[in-house]
Amino acid sequence: MNQPVCGDATMHDNPFLTVHEVARLLHLNEKKIYQLASEGTMPATKVTGKWLFPRRLVEQWILESSHHGVLADRLMITGSDDPLLAALTMRLNQQHDGSAFYGMSVTGTRLGLDLLSQGRADVCAIHWGRAEEASLRHPALIRGHDGYRQWVLVRLARRTQGLIIRQEDRHLPINPGGLFGSQRRWVVRQEGAGSQRFLQEWLSGHQMRPEQLNTLAIAYSEREVASLVARGEVDVGPGTLSAANEFGLGFVPVCEEAFDLVVPRNVYFRDLFQGLLDYLSTPNGIQLAQSLGGYDLRECGQLIWRGDAAQHD
Repeated sequence: MNQPVCGDATMHDNPFLTVHEVARLLHLNEKKIYQLASEGTMPATKVTGKWLFPRRLVEQWILESSHHGVLADRLMITGSDDPLLAALTMRLNQQHDGSAFYGMSVTGTRLGLDLLSQGRADVCAIHWGRAEEASLRHPALIRGHDGYRQWVLVRLARRTQGLIIRQEDRHLPINPGGLFGSQRRWVVRQEGAGSQRFLQEWLSGHQMRPEQLNTLAIAYSEREVASLVARGEVDVGPGTLSAANEFGLGFVPVCEEAFDLVVPRNVYFRDLFQGLLDYLSTPNGIQLAQSLGGYDLRECGQLIWRGDAAQHD
């Protein structure tokens, strides 16, 4: 915003507002501001016992709260990479023909949650382990971020996670003489990515550590892993069946994981977000998932967890 939200120059120059300043700005009493901050309704952080409010995020919060949000014509998605989600956003943008916009910027699970907490994104895609453990792991991960009590967790799909390999290596065994061999060139993911968490846990099950791999590169998305393998720069790396299929590569399936969307409650009810889920129930959406491979959409759209219903820490 180019204009200050009030005439106080000092308030405008300071990137953080106090409880008193926010109360003046919103014409509310300070007790109500404390309540909004404690509930996570308003963007705030507590430093040495004192509530501070990022001025830019408070201004955005005011806009978003007005008439269901003046920015309701766009949906910014961050977090984990996924070929189905990327293909879905492209199709939805074409359907809206410029009247609305779906944006997707891949950051990995942890950084995506940080951006969501800062109000820099509307939706964060996450995955953090096997599907049967997601009901515990995903909420535990989310609770480490400010504002989580205003978030909900929605299932997009279950998907097949494993190792992306060259087609000619499909015969290799998973042992020190095969995919673990010193001649096998690995690409890994950045710390904080769900696929890197998967790789670390999978290696541990084989009594291996990531530093024992012959690692030549770090990739920052599922499809960058697949691209490096396809170009012959590496031989193997963690990723999904759909990413391997996109590049015509081999794949070693390891587990099924839950691929979920973390969404603030006010964003959950936006038409654009609901439209994203609705598309996957259409024949075109189902066909898209089937063509990419490795997806189970039977739980798509299910509300898995609510921050406001979580036990207070």
